[in-house]
Formats: sequence, C-alpha cells, structure tokens
Amino acid sequence: MAKSEKKASRAGGKAAKASVKEPAKAVSKGAAKVASKGAAKGAAKPAKGKPGKAAAAAVVKATARADGRMTVKGWRRENGRVGVRNHVVILPLDDLSNAACEAVANNIKGTMALPHAYGRLQFGEDLDLHFRTLIGTGSNPNVAAVVVIGIEDGWTSRVVEGIAKTGKPVVGFGIEGHGDIATIAKASYEAKKMVQWASELQREEVDISELWISTKCGESDTTTGLSSCPTVGNMYDKLLPRGIYGVFGETSEITGAEHLCKARAATPEVGERWYRMWKSYQDDVIEAHKTDDLSDSQPTKGNIAGGLTTIEEKALGNLEKIGRESKFIEILEPAEAPKAGPGLYYMDTSSAAAECVTLMAAGGYVIHTFPTGQGNVIGNPIVPVIKISGNPKTIRTMGEHIDVDVSGILRREITISQAGDALIDMIARTANGRLTAAEALGHREFVMTKLYRSA
Repeated sequence: MAKSEKKASRAGGKAAKASVKEPAKAVSKGAAKVASKGAAKGAAKPAKGKPGKAAAAAVVKATARADGRMTVKGWRRENGRVGVRNHVVILPLDDLSNAACEAVANNIKGTMALPHAYGRLQFGEDLDLHFRTLIGTGSNPNVAAVVVIGIEDGWTSRVVEGIAKTGKPVVGFGIEGHGDIATIAKASYEAKKMVQWASELQREEVDISELWISTKCGESDTTTGLSSCPTVGNMYDKLLPRGIYGVFGETSEITGAEHLCKARAATPEVGERWYRMWKSYQDDVIEAHKTDDLSDSQPTKGNIAGGLTTIEEKALGNLEKIGRESKFIEILEPAEAPKAGPGLYYMDTSSAAAECVTLMAAGGYVIHTFPTGQGNVIGNPIVPVIKISGNPKTIRTMGEHIDVDVSGILRREITISQAGDALIDMIARTANGRLTAAEALGHREFVMTKLYRSA
C-alpha cells in the first residue's frame, strides 16, 4: 500500500488525517475520486399482475435492448466494480465495539451498523477469516463508504487499510484511551459527511455482465429441487456466458452428490482440488465430531417436514442451482474474492443461511438468489437477497417473503426456462432499485463464521 494510504487509514482516537472536509472528497488520501457518470433515468417499471407471480410468457424486459445487450443501473465504484446498493456502513472490528457503532448509526440517519459477536483473542486461520470477512464486507461494491470502530488501534487500522485499497472513503477510530462517548462523537461527524457525500452519487447504465450474483438455498423441500433451484440454474446457464461472476457453496450439503459436483469442475485438476477440500471437511468436522448421524442438522427438521429424507436427496436438489451447462472454474476460501475472471466459482462455506450469505457478500457478490421450499426468511444488510419458491403452500402462507413465485412449474403452467427469465427480470429490477422482500421486512442477518475456540 502507498504511504499516503497508510497515513490516511491510521486508526485512533481521532479520525484518519484525510477525513472528509466536504461532501465531494473521499476520506482516504489514496482514495480515487468518485466519478458519477450520468444520473439514472428511472427504475424499471413494476411488472403487471400480482406481486411475485411469474408470468407464463416472462421476458427479460427490464434488461433487454435492441442491440441484444442486457443492461441495468448501478453505482460505479472507485476500483471499477459495480454495486446495486449505496450503503454507508459503521463496521465494528470486534464485539466490544458494537455499542459504539450502533450509537453512531442511531445518530446519523442513512448509515448502517453491522454488529457481530467476535474479534478478540482470535488467531491463525480463524483470525485471517475474521479480517477477510470484515475487509471484504467493507470493500463490497454495495458499500459506498465505511467507518470502522475497534477497541484498539492496531487491528482497527488493519481493516481500514484493507478497505482503503478499493479507493472508497474509509476512516477508523480506536476506543481505548478515549472512551465510547468521545469516539461516538468523532465517528458521527465523519459518518455524517460520508452519508451526505454518498447521497449525491448517481447510478449509471452498465452491462449485466458486470454483476456478481451468488446463490444458496434454505429450508429445502421436495419442491426446491424441482422448481426454485432449477430456476437459479437456468439463470446461471443464461447469464454466465454473458460474463457475470457466479458462486455456490454449502460444503456439508454436497454430501452424497460429491461425485457429481466434482464432475462439474471446469478441469480435472480443479475437480481434484475440490474433492480434497470436501473430503477434508468430512474428515476434520463431520467424522471427527458426529454422534450417530447428522439428523436434525443435515437434513434439517424443516427439510424433513418438507419431504426430504436423506442428505443425498438434499444434495441433488442443491446442485440444481448451477444449471445444466455451467462448470465451476475455481475454488474459493470462505469470504475470498474470485481472481480467475468471469465464471462460476465454488466457495467453501457453511450451509447455515446467514453465515453463507455473509461470506459470499464478503467475497464481493452484490446480489444473492435464494431458493426456498418451506420458507426461509434470511436477508443480509448490504446485499439484496432474492427469494424464489415453487411451494404453493409457502406462497400462500409466507408470500410476503417471496420475490419470485415459480410454483407454476409444478402446475405445468410455465417452463423452467420461463421461470429463469422471470428471475433474470427480478435481478434486473433489484439492481435498478427494487427492494427485495427481505429488505422491505428489515432482515439484516450478518453472521461471522468462526473456525475454532478463541485463545
């Protein structure tokens, strides 16, 4: 990192030296100046008919252009990435700093605190993952600017410096030697400047290929593998050739279909590395700590209630999310950003919804597609989570949580391809500003993954 960036990102009782002095200036000295190329011409018009209903003749009208391109509106960040949200985040380094971050968010409207449970006495790989998740969260293109607060300066500065590499405004504060009240006041002044600056940033038209779209399913049942998961797979089959970044994971949930997943690697070498990663999880976690089996965990009680009897059945449905033609090109560590170019990736993640989505958001993905059968209510603070369901009962009893209704597949009213088009349409509308059901309902589940006990 450049010396100017390091000076700008030093944490302590006072803000980094290059703090915002006027709305148009970034916090870090090394930050690139923000370009706002053209204001958005308006959000996509809502689809006709009942909310969430996939029309049988679904077309991708929110994105379609006469020249064949597919475009959406997004914020171009300093490092060239495109975001679909414009958050100002108050990010705690550790659990001790949650209260200060929440106080700042309470003081300054338009900001968002992300409290979590960890950050003290972690070490080794667990600590690396902690920093990777925090830095990745702050670096996500859906985040315009970040205030980091930690109990002490050293680790706080490490997070600030990591986020500053993106060029976005970021500043850090340490609580030790100053106390909560002084820290909250100073951080609030900086956050106020940031949120006003961010409020003037404008969307620009971008090709849909610039979106990074992740997926994970939850509360799966017999309808998931037949409708909502294949819908996501069809979306990937259509958008990956256009150049998007995709990712799937849920390592424990591949069990029983590991040979099929291995075969979906782009090369035999990637497949072998994937299998070693999966086998390591089985040996180090499942086999080392299991009782008699994974009942009530894999499958979950919700899975069982929905008709899934084995992890193998669940795994087969899970793999439907990557479609018929897509192959994954590389394996990612939890919260790791992809580096091999556009394409589908596999991220080694928990199958727990909030943990998995948090890790994928930290990897840089800006929209999440979430098939559900029995009805999972998960959201994320910085990434819009699009819910897809083909279960008629869930649509009837939990319809407020569902963005795309694909139950018509089971009634043979629409095809999987038409459902995929409806999902692409919803992705475009979400990118253009439509709030997902989870966002409208206030679901902001942010859950850090911990690998082992703290020191």
